[in-house]
Amino acid sequence: MSGRFVRSSKYRHVFGRPTRKEQCYDNLRVSKNAWDTNLVKANPKYLSVNWEAGGGGAFAVIPLEERGKLPERIPLFRGHTAVVLDTDWNPFNDDLIASGSDDGKVFLWRVPDNFTLRPDLDPDEIQDIAPVGKLSGHPKKIGHVLFNPAAENILATASGDYTVKIWDIEAGAPKLTLNLGDIVQSQSWSANGSLLVTTSRDKKLRIWDVRQERPAHETQGHSGAKNSRAVWLGEHDRIATTGFSKMSDRQLALWDIRAPREPINGFKTLDSISGVCMPFWDEGTQCLYLAGRGDGNIRYFELENDKFEYLAEYKSADPQRGIAFMPKRGVNTHDNEVARAFKTVNDSYIEPISFIVPRRAETFQDDIYPPTTGLKPAMGPSEWLAGKEAIPPKISMANLYEGEGLKEVTGVQDAPTSTMGASEPEAAPAPKAAEPSPVKKAPEPTPEPTPVAKPAPSMKEQGASMAAMVSKFADDEEAETVEEDSSFEEVQKPVERPARSPEASSPSIKTSPWHQKEEEVKSQAASPAKSSPVITPVAAPSDISTGAAVAADAVQREIGAIKDLIAEQTKTIASQAQQMQSLTAEIESLKAKLG
Repeated sequence: MSGRFVRSSKYRHVFGRPTRKEQCYDNLRVSKNAWDTNLVKANPKYLSVNWEAGGGGAFAVIPLEERGKLPERIPLFRGHTAVVLDTDWNPFNDDLIASGSDDGKVFLWRVPDNFTLRPDLDPDEIQDIAPVGKLSGHPKKIGHVLFNPAAENILATASGDYTVKIWDIEAGAPKLTLNLGDIVQSQSWSANGSLLVTTSRDKKLRIWDVRQERPAHETQGHSGAKNSRAVWLGEHDRIATTGFSKMSDRQLALWDIRAPREPINGFKTLDSISGVCMPFWDEGTQCLYLAGRGDGNIRYFELENDKFEYLAEYKSADPQRGIAFMPKRGVNTHDNEVARAFKTVNDSYIEPISFIVPRRAETFQDDIYPPTTGLKPAMGPSEWLAGKEAIPPKISMANLYEGEGLKEVTGVQDAPTSTMGASEPEAAPAPKAAEPSPVKKAPEPTPEPTPVAKPAPSMKEQGASMAAMVSKFADDEEAETVEEDSSFEEVQKPVERPARSPEASSPSIKTSPWHQKEEEVKSQAASPAKSSPVITPVAAPSDISTGAAVAADAVQREIGAIKDLIAEQTKTIASQAQQMQSLTAEIESLKAKLG
């Protein structure tokens, strides 16, 4: 046996299923801009992809059901005067999207009703989509845009002016400004929308108390020169980062936001590939997905006991430059799909990848589909700016499975937050688990008086005690055997024996040592002192004396053999002594000759 321990997990056998080329989103012109962004964003209705367009910046929105080869001319979301660097979907409105551009502007867009890429129009008649809102405040390019996951219409934008601005898009104005001092490489909100984590070119990891406009913690991140990424682990008080070491090895790290001076368990080396690792967190499965830019692999890990447990790796010969993951409410529960990724391939098409738990999908699998965030925010922008903290209401995945739409589940939004500090509160139940230890205090030790292993004496002990046992302790030996039997339920049999003949009722039997031992084991209250004078004549069965005599003969034979052995050893010692004397004499004679 190898003795190898296999960790139990519902997601240990999750596998990635690719999509055939004809079912992908083909004939795209993905932006070739070198800015470090994911290029693609997804929600349950649409994909957005940064587009390689002339005459200003643009991006495309693709309805998920419109797979296959797209037309040469499609309606684009156009309005920026420079290339689009990043987009993000509103988490509470699947038709609203924000974009950031190299022109320093943030545009807000609304997807038209019944939007399609294949309208019944001539290519010349296809109209591009115009923005519905504009946010101006950054003097330089805007590299990252990210909606707040708990508060409605709160947007964070990171710019080349070394700041992150927090916008109320209803008011159309920035409400807060975070000054970093260097280029922001990534940003991620906490689940309740009160904190923001950023990584930047100065290799610092900062955790911002956003409404105070200052970092709550600032620490040294990955030491490599290449870009690093950070992602908040949902409702946990943990952050995952990816980056590089000084030797350009790709790394993964887990941070406790309460004490982020150094990562938990240090920096974990992944490999030596040069592409940035793009991290994605799935709150429902507690899994972290890492997609490497420039390679076709997607690793996934499960977070357990403050450790990322490696699950598996999806491997592909087609490298990705950008990737997005679907929100949980958009996965296919009928196929046991727990996550879905959309990766760009060769900047010409997007391939969906389904991550599936291999089970029979005849019924809803509630253990792998806990309630998830729906379309209702936890608060409005004014409440958030006033300091409110809350988790958005959860919806039941079972209702989505049954086709009943989004239905809120009450009383569960606080349950996952209890797992945030699972590493500490779970230490409290440990003493409770120790309480059952009193069960072990008496059950097994009680039969311990069975010193059956004790009657395995050495040969010398047998020789010294066997003869005395024949005459003096014959009854006691028998009593010990009865005592040994008395630890079982069959002790009742000696009680039935007196019924066979009238002699069984005689006081001599009742006061025999066997009866005394039996009563001691069963009730521990009987008095062995009655009629004790009758013990000697009655309690010497013939089979005991015969067995003892045979044992005595065996002991005598063993003693004789031991005596013979001792005699032989004595002779050997004597001969060795004679040899030593002769050798001594020879040595003395040699000394005399040499002297």
